[in-house]
Amino acid sequence: MIDPSLIGRSLSPVTAHVEPGRLRYFRETLGETNPVYGDAKAAQAAGYAATPVPPTYLFCLEMMDAEQAFEFITVIGVDIGRLLHGEQRFTYRAPVVVGDTLLFQPRIVSVADKKGGAMTLVGIETKVTNQNGTHVADVSRTVVVLNPKTA
Repeated sequence: MIDPSLIGRSLSPVTAHVEPGRLRYFRETLGETNPVYGDAKAAQAAGYAATPVPPTYLFCLEMMDAEQAFEFITVIGVDIGRLLHGEQRFTYRAPVVVGDTLLFQPRIVSVADKKGGAMTLVGIETKVTNQNGTHVADVSRTVVVLNPKTA
């Protein structure tokens, strides 16, 4: 079982720079073909100051630039083999574009046992701000912890 006193605990902040090369690799891996995400002129024609990131890129960017990519696993104290990715949500408040430097500030927001204790859902929310201090996005994820059966 996960200790509910972890609710409200902040995890280590992550600073990441939105680089065109890594963004291109992400797009190519996904097969993303929308020109807005790969062509600066198309992005500007669509009203962006520079090439924007695809919606799910923030999760990868935070993970790639973290000193400890999955710090929450250590914090909640479970083996990675008992974890499932349950849900992911992105709420954009302002565009995130190539050249931005982002600050990710994650924290544990919920711990809830389900199915008679067979699993625990852990909610993590991350506030994302850019180099100007503008709140650009919120990233929410739910991690499912499969609990060992008790006799």
